[in-house]
Amino acid sequence: MISQQRTAVIVGQGYVGLPVAMRAVEVGYNVVGIDLDERRTQSLRDGESYVDDIPVERLRSALSSGRYLPTTDYDDTVGFDIAVITVPTPLRESLPDLSFIEESSKSLSTRLKAGATVILESTTYPGTTEELVVPILEAGSGLTAGVDFFVGYSPERIDPGNKTWGFVETPKVVSGLNPASLDRVQGFYNELVNTTVPVSSPKEAELTKLLENTFRHVNIALVNELAIFGNQLGVNVWESIEAASTKPFGFMKFTPGPGVGGHCLPVDPSYLSWQVRRKLGQNFRFVELANDINDHMPDYVIQRLMLLLNNDGKAIKGSRVALVGLSYKKNTGDIRESPSLRLIELLTEYGANVVGIDEHVEDHRWPRGLERASLTAETVENADAMILVTDHDDFELSILEAGTTPILDAKNRLVGAHVERL
Repeated sequence: MISQQRTAVIVGQGYVGLPVAMRAVEVGYNVVGIDLDERRTQSLRDGESYVDDIPVERLRSALSSGRYLPTTDYDDTVGFDIAVITVPTPLRESLPDLSFIEESSKSLSTRLKAGATVILESTTYPGTTEELVVPILEAGSGLTAGVDFFVGYSPERIDPGNKTWGFVETPKVVSGLNPASLDRVQGFYNELVNTTVPVSSPKEAELTKLLENTFRHVNIALVNELAIFGNQLGVNVWESIEAASTKPFGFMKFTPGPGVGGHCLPVDPSYLSWQVRRKLGQNFRFVELANDINDHMPDYVIQRLMLLLNNDGKAIKGSRVALVGLSYKKNTGDIRESPSLRLIELLTEYGANVVGIDEHVEDHRWPRGLERASLTAETVENADAMILVTDHDDFELSILEAGTTPILDAKNRLVGAHVERL
């Protein structure tokens, strides 16, 4: 067990929790990294990072300091000073699943000491911290929140692969159950990041995260629908977007794509929509419309692919279709909720032989049954059609341009007579 002096427990050692854990070690905390996935914790113990933003050198430095303990055992957290919950909050049949938050809170509650601080970072609907987490912590500890221990919420803002705005550089919104809690939450993050932004209560902080991602979700839906109509009208929407982005005020650039993915955009706006419906009995129409458009972009991509194959005198059934890039975001291996998964599903249903190309996706995350290939001239030549789904920087896109295989470019990165842009 790690020494209990200035001990921070980070529950969840994924794309959000591991960067927090590494930074906490670097500023002097003893850190217990809890993750119930034994494969993950063993990988961390072995000094092997599965998070793209955390190089192995940084992880091994944390381990060699003697102040980082990856573990599955909550008993290693006894007597902690700070606990940060960064567990997933997925949707199950369109309903929020907060079971990971509940279980984490229960496990921490029985090991909670007077004077400790618990911070929720997981994305959720406004009211979760005060209505769900606090009662669980109080029931398990016998202590009173805001008096005997402190509670706050700080939404995660991790942008995987972003070399400019990392965890330290991105302003951190912080909140507390009461002024004393806010003081402790802000004090902790002031040690970890360059800038903290306090708000008046956890509800405002919870809504902040949902607002940020709903804003992106709605604007992506707008340009996705424009791409569909632009193609039908014979207008290059990509060129229009580039032209509009030269305006130095009143416009923010968003680009079309094959759909949305990751742990944020396909999920977070639905949390807000669900809470509005549950609490107010009303529909959040912008979110529901954006969901409809973005959810059906893979269907539109397949329609365009069918036309591409048809122009080449081929049917989709029996054709060999290569997906270039599977992750939802370039330069990462994260395929959670990636539109490529829906594309694979649809292509398989239509009888295509599907092959995937993405060196960033680890073997244990690779879609089951999907043939794996590398981006080579031979792979391009052997395919009947290809879709550029994710434009990783390490892809040699010139290989795609040099061939003659029909390609649907969902990222507007390719040129050539055999290339059609989304």
